[in-house]
Amino acid sequence: MTPVISPGLSRRIRGARSIVAFTGAGVSAESGVPTFRGADGIWSKLKPEELASMGAFMKNPSMVWEWYAHRKKIMSGITPNPGHYALARMENLAPSFAVITQNIDGLHRRAGSRTVYELHGNIERNYCMKCGTPYGDDFVVASSGVPVCPACGGLVRPDVVWFGEMLPEDAWDASVRAAEGADLFMSVGTSAVVYPAASLPLVAKRSGAYLLEINPEPTPLTPQADEYLQGASGVFLPILADALEGARRLPHSHT
Repeated sequence: MTPVISPGLSRRIRGARSIVAFTGAGVSAESGVPTFRGADGIWSKLKPEELASMGAFMKNPSMVWEWYAHRKKIMSGITPNPGHYALARMENLAPSFAVITQNIDGLHRRAGSRTVYELHGNIERNYCMKCGTPYGDDFVVASSGVPVCPACGGLVRPDVVWFGEMLPEDAWDASVRAAEGADLFMSVGTSAVVYPAASLPLVAKRSGAYLLEINPEPTPLTPQADEYLQGASGVFLPILADALEGARRLPHSHT
């Protein structure tokens, strides 16, 4: 049986001028991307500080790159799911729409979303730590061992945020502005425990947004949400997109 959303939520979506979707690992997990914090997550098998930190990279860059090469291979074979495509559809229907994501897999862009703020970087990108030159995965794959920048000889690293690092300032500032300007803010598939990203739903709510949470299990954010839909993002987001599309199909009344 297909879930339904309340008439009140349907009206909220149809009347929203600015919608923001804040997505976490749960959205990608529905495509088969391994999560970090679930029971079967990658972190349950490996210590994060051994792999995803500057200290780990400087100590053993070949081990870190071996792990990221493995992850890149996994990601390259994964495709967006109905939740990703629904968000891309909503962007084409809403007056203002943005995706803020903690995911590094690039699936939102692959699904067609255009306004995407990647708080934790993107595993498909890489850059030289010394001169900043960006490199695509073709360069990394062609490198034997640890990729080295041809321009300056510096080590090339994945363009992702490691433990202990600051979020990219431009993506963070744009995310805060989007949260402050939203009248509907959707927290989707995120544990809502990783700060500072987890503060964004509350920033939106303090600024007057209607806060909707979609998640299979309740989170620390659930008591703060105006509405909680318990279930998969790939189930509920297409229903929300349909509601938004229905609003655009309504005939205009003539006075």
